[in-house]
Amino acid sequence: MGRSLVFSTNIPLEFSQNPRSFSLLNHSKLCFPQRFIENSRCGFKKTQLLNLKLAGNVCTKAALSEITNERKYPKVGAPSTGPISANHLIQVVETAAKTGAEVVMDAVNKPRNITYKGLTDLVTDTDKMSEAAILEVVKRNFGDHLILGEEGGIIGDTLSDYLWCIDPLDGTTNFAHGYPSFAVSVGVLFRGNPAAAAVVEFVGGPMAWNTRTFTATAGGGAFCNGQTIHASQTDLVEQSLLVTGFGYEHDDPWATNIELFKEFTDVSRGVRRLGAAAVDMCHVALGIAEAYWEYRLKPWDMAAGVLIVEEAGGTVSRMDGGKFCVFDRSVLVSNGVLHAKYPFMRELFLPFTRKDEKEIARASTSTWKEKIAPHHMMDVELLERIAPATEKLKSKGIDFSLWYKPANYRTDL
Repeated sequence: MGRSLVFSTNIPLEFSQNPRSFSLLNHSKLCFPQRFIENSRCGFKKTQLLNLKLAGNVCTKAALSEITNERKYPKVGAPSTGPISANHLIQVVETAAKTGAEVVMDAVNKPRNITYKGLTDLVTDTDKMSEAAILEVVKRNFGDHLILGEEGGIIGDTLSDYLWCIDPLDGTTNFAHGYPSFAVSVGVLFRGNPAAAAVVEFVGGPMAWNTRTFTATAGGGAFCNGQTIHASQTDLVEQSLLVTGFGYEHDDPWATNIELFKEFTDVSRGVRRLGAAAVDMCHVALGIAEAYWEYRLKPWDMAAGVLIVEEAGGTVSRMDGGKFCVFDRSVLVSNGVLHAKYPFMRELFLPFTRKDEKEIARASTSTWKEKIAPHHMMDVELLERIAPATEKLKSKGIDFSLWYKPANYRTDL
């Protein structure tokens, strides 16, 4: 199991006296700046770096000493489940999700009645029937809670500390075609933070459908069909299976993610696009994929999945690396090891990678794959590629403010 090379804010940086070196290309005139100011958004302080004078075959990057303390990203889960016990809350959450799943299972092998919310954004009678069944369970148990459903919008008491985020059929297009994956997703926020979650995933295929149920409570761990689950410990992108998603609007974020899709496809074992955000995140929690990211999601897409990932030992942030909340417009979840091995080094290494890319463009494909690529991506993890692309979108004026928060809903955000 590899060690994560990320840092908490109170750990000093150390360089090995005998750095393990490699020669990416012959950068004989490059040197490190004496000081590097880390991104304040990520909570780092100024750090004194070695002043390296590089010449001839001296390596372009000094190796970091191994440090076992991982940098801690802010938790997205609620500090507690509030006045409602965790056992009671998750029991109702799981019952609600399974009740919706029963509606979906009853319809999965039958003809669909499909309508459209957009040019290609589908909705079926099953979406609406599943949500109605879930609402009945919630209202019967917690009549004073606030509810945000994908199909029905906001209902209930906006002064409640609890907000239920319901996706009655995540992956409707897949469902309409009888193609896995799709799921029922139910997440509950306590004062704005995920407190309990359940996702019922449909697996198999036509005439062979089955389900598995993912659950989590804040501080209580993550489970699949009652068994504890953990995110993977894979610490190399080239050994990772990644997942992303694309919205229905072919706008700048969509185009940016197409480029990220291409880039990570070249340096990983593959990037999948399954079409159901809650399922994608559960696969990261289960340890069968290492990371998932997407722009333009809604609270009902993320509320359950992010808690399940975090309780399985994974990490959750925005795609710019900032602290995530369910009302944000982007999400990156990972096994935690890959999130950002060197979160403070991106700007330091950026001149090297830009210069390398020009030379790589002139190199043969075989040279790139055999000699350059392994080292070129060695220290560049998920956020080191995804965050700059997201910052570029923000510089263009793309709106990344909170998507929606119900009026008068009290949060600890």
